[in-house]
Formats: sequence, C-alpha cells, structure tokens
Amino acid sequence: MSESFLVMQDVSVSRSGRGVLHDVSLALPRRSVVALVGPNGAGKTTLLKAIAGLLPFQGIVRVAEDDVSGLSIRERARKIAYLPQGHVVHWPLSVRDVVALGRYPHGANDPARLNDADQAAVSRAMALSDLDLLSDRNVNELSGGERSRVALARVIAVGAPVVLADEPTASLDPRYQIDAMRLLRRIADDGALVVVVSHELGLAARFADNVLVLADGRLVIQGTPHDALAESVLARTFRVSAFRTRHLGEDVVVPWAEV
Repeated sequence: MSESFLVMQDVSVSRSGRGVLHDVSLALPRRSVVALVGPNGAGKTTLLKAIAGLLPFQGIVRVAEDDVSGLSIRERARKIAYLPQGHVVHWPLSVRDVVALGRYPHGANDPARLNDADQAAVSRAMALSDLDLLSDRNVNELSGGERSRVALARVIAVGAPVVLADEPTASLDPRYQIDAMRLLRRIADDGALVVVVSHELGLAARFADNVLVLADGRLVIQGTPHDALAESVLARTFRVSAFRTRHLGEDVVVPWAEV
C-alpha cells in the first residue's frame, strides 16, 4: 500500500503460553478509516493494544518510521491515541476537564491551567464532537451517547496521527452509532489514521476505507469493504450470509442468516 503510515511486520502476542495473535503483517495509510472486524475472541483488542504498545509482542510496529517499542510512554501517547472498550469516567469531572485529559501526553497536568495550544486543541475537539453546550456539565450526569462523544473528544484532543477506538459504538442506539462513526470519519478526513473495532458490519461497510478481518488471531483478509466483507469471507469467518444493497450511493450489508 502506498504512503503507508502504520506498518506491522510479523506481530505475534502470547499470553500464559498461549498464542493470541499470530504473525500479523499489514500497512495502513493516513486519512483513512480502517474497520477491524472478526468473531468474539479473534484477537481484535489484542491487536489494538499491540499497536499502542500496551502489551508485549514479537515483531515490529512502526508509526511514521518510528519503532513503537523504542518510544517513551509520552512519545507513544502523542503519536497513538487509544480509546479502550467500555471507556467510563468515575470522577465527577466537567465535560471540558475530561476532554482536556487528552492533552496530558503534551505535558498538560492540570485541566484548569492549559496553554494556548492545549486550549485550542480542547476547543476544537469539543466543537467537532458537538459538546460546547455541555462544557460545564458533570460527565456522569450525561446519557450514554453523550458520554461516548466525550470519550471520543478526549481522544481527538490528543491530536495524534493514529487513533485506535475499541468498539466505540457498543451499547449505543442507532443514532449515536452513526454520530460516532461520522466523527471518526471526520478525524480521518482531517489527516489521521483511524482504526476502529466494530461488530457492526453495516457501519464498517458504510464508513471504512479498508477492512481488516481477524479470526483465531490471524489476519484473514485486508481490503476494501466490498472485498473484505464478501459473501465467501462472511461465510468462512462469521458463518453467516448477508443481505446486500446500496442506499443513497453507499453499500449496505446486513448479516442475515446462519450458513
């Protein structure tokens, strides 16, 4: 793939002597949304954590020619913003203060004392996530969809060229699922590489430029949604068939029956 920004070479992960990820190699460009899909237990979260350098792995992960293993924790956090699965804030912080936590890798230790660059990054993230009117609200008083937007805004505020989001649409109603994916699409269009784990094949088909299909810790296919979510791939990997059509110029894929 031309102009590859994130490269993985023969990446493997083992836990308690058991292989979880096996010899994954891929190359991904900036300005793209990459959907990472696969059955439960396929290794999707493990793959994201390996990219982020959050667990030991064998092989090579490079971001913009930098070996992730050789970066300091703060350097890595500035290059790779990671949104974990089921992200929850347990403290009674305001929305703006939670978003400001995204500036911690840049040295902003106190949300109340941000320099001009940090203030601008937080304001931009709030605006992109449509959170300006919620700025002073206690984050724990918000709806699930609103909290999801706050979590994504924190990631945007980092300003990292790579954004990793682990099931950011889980447990959200359809409106907020679409909002979340549109926001990730906007981040990518602004220059980032976004890798998003999703069980929603329809959202992957609609919003992703590329799809990675993982099964049993191995990369089954990397390609366009049309190729990676082909009937043969879904049958082999998910053991389902799908209803397919196009609506308003976009692909529609709906898992339909067991095979």
